[in-house]
Formats: sequence, C-alpha cells, structure tokens
Amino acid sequence: MNTFFGRHLVHFHSRSGKCAGLLLLCIILYAGNSFASLTQADKVLVIKSKRLLLLLQNGSVLRQYDICLGRNPKGHKTRQGDYRTPEGTYFIDSRKQSRNFHLALHISYPNREDVIRARSSRVSPGSQIMLHGLPEGITIDDLPYRDWTKGCIAVSNAAIEEIWELVPDGTPIEILP
Repeated sequence: MNTFFGRHLVHFHSRSGKCAGLLLLCIILYAGNSFASLTQADKVLVIKSKRLLLLLQNGSVLRQYDICLGRNPKGHKTRQGDYRTPEGTYFIDSRKQSRNFHLALHISYPNREDVIRARSSRVSPGSQIMLHGLPEGITIDDLPYRDWTKGCIAVSNAAIEEIWELVPDGTPIEILP
C-alpha cells in the first residue's frame, strides 16, 4: 500500500503496514497536541472591579481566571504597605517557585511614574508585586474574604500552573480599575 504524506511517499507492507500507519497517525496526533499546547499569551489583562484575569493572544481570549487582590483593592498602589494592587501597564519580568504561594510571576511594579509619584510624597512605592497561587491546601473558596494579599494578584494553584506555561517573561500585563 502506498500512502502520500506531505511531500514524501510512504510505502507500507500489508500487516506491518497497518501497524506502521497506526504508529504514524499516533505520532502526528501527539505532535499536533504538543504544538497546540505551545500557544502562548501575548498580553495579560486584569480587570480589578470584576476580579478577572484574561490571557490574550492577538486580542482574543485564551483563558480567563477569577482573582483575589490586595486587601484595599480600590485605587492605584501609591506606597508600600497600602495593600493596593497597582493599576497601569507593566511586564512579567521574572518567575519563581514559592513555598508560600506555589508559583509566582513577578510584575515589574514600580515603573518610573510610580517611583516619581512616591518620591514626591516622600514614601517608598513598594515592590515585590506578584501574580501567584495560593498557599498549599487552600482554595479560593476556603478564604474568609476575597481580597487578602498585600497588593499581589492571586489565583488558584491550577490557574497559576496554566498561566506559568502560557505567559512568557516579557509579556505585558495591563491592570485596569
């Protein structure tokens, strides 16, 4: 039996040909699934008022997740210790595994404008704003209140595992009120 695949003619012999054909089909399907899983977001959009995080690719939503914010969620972060989640455009600039929060992606807060604003008020703008998971064994439903971080964006551990794979370092993150 002769089969044409791509630009190559593949020749199979009766009994072993069926096995080889099946093997080839399995390889193609496996490779297709692997390539599909390489789809990555080119932007992260956070809508604080809706407690929603969207992963976007070319303007289309790839995934969406429920989020938790800082304990004082309304308004832009202006100083260290205000428990607010920043608003504006930043970048995912590094990542780490965290004993306390499963996996964490660092957000490039503060940017230049944040530093200038904080200095004019003679305060520290704060730092270490992350997009992270939850403490091991805790789910969002276990939390006594929804907004509990010091200014970070928290998602379920299953969500942060997906985000970790889909969002490369350097991806812009826009955080809206």
